[in-house]
Amino acid sequence: MVQIIKKGSPIYAMDKNNRPVATAKDGDRLVFEAYDCFEDQLTDAHDAFEKLDWNRINPATGPVYVEGAEVDDILAVTIEKLEIGDTATLFTGPDSGVMGDELTENTIRRLPIENGVVKFSENIDLPLNKMIGVIGTAPAGEAVSCGTPDAHGGNMDCKEIGEGTTLFLPVNVAGALLAMGDCHAAMGDGEVSVCGAEVPCDITVTIKVYKNKDWPTPFLLRDGKLSTIASAKTIDTANIMATKQMVHFVESYTELTKGEAIHLLSLAGNLRVCQIVDPNKTARMELPLAYLTKWSAEELN
Repeated sequence: MVQIIKKGSPIYAMDKNNRPVATAKDGDRLVFEAYDCFEDQLTDAHDAFEKLDWNRINPATGPVYVEGAEVDDILAVTIEKLEIGDTATLFTGPDSGVMGDELTENTIRRLPIENGVVKFSENIDLPLNKMIGVIGTAPAGEAVSCGTPDAHGGNMDCKEIGEGTTLFLPVNVAGALLAMGDCHAAMGDGEVSVCGAEVPCDITVTIKVYKNKDWPTPFLLRDGKLSTIASAKTIDTANIMATKQMVHFVESYTELTKGEAIHLLSLAGNLRVCQIVDPNKTARMELPLAYLTKWSAEELN
């Protein structure tokens, strides 16, 4: 049976004090109904950016209390399906994104989605790359805005968090308190304008709790590669964190020394920027799973 998590009253921060809207068990399939990152406030390309209620940005649906998830466990979220709306919203303007210091007016676009593409213009069709911008568990300490990524996940805006991905998140509080939202029909690495192709979405996932695993989180598995994810105040720090987390995997799942592990990443790893526009910046280090020679199917059983 599939449990539907309604989007009616979203949260705006991931917080151990958030009241769960639903309870799930290890192995359950869930559908999270999610608003777009503006909580569907912008409905027309001529909408005034100034009318936005900034207290309603980056809403997440949830949280869900996962029975049996205890502190120091790991919660795996397998993304099975993203059913997006038929129109994407984009905005940028002064003080927003990489060009915010040069822009003098807001630009809002409403783009149709049809036949597997986002219609950017008469001559430009962009292939869909459906992904989840905000997904995480509650942090153990202070609440963290849904607009900010950190060690708990949150607004990582990693374009690899899409259909077919299994994302591994830390359990910092009993029940994990899983929440998600801010989906995109397409987004490039960097999210440089300050947004992706923002869409409402129904997110179908399956959850699994792992115990006694020494895995640095967040990380993901997709298309035969493992990617470690890190967020920090600067992209330089995030890059270093993601790389060191991957060294941990290489040391654990090969016969290589630490020095040999970093050599391997220098030759075969790919360090990429997820986003550079949020309060914390996010990077990922990708490595084909085939290099982790001691990793086996049993790791996920």
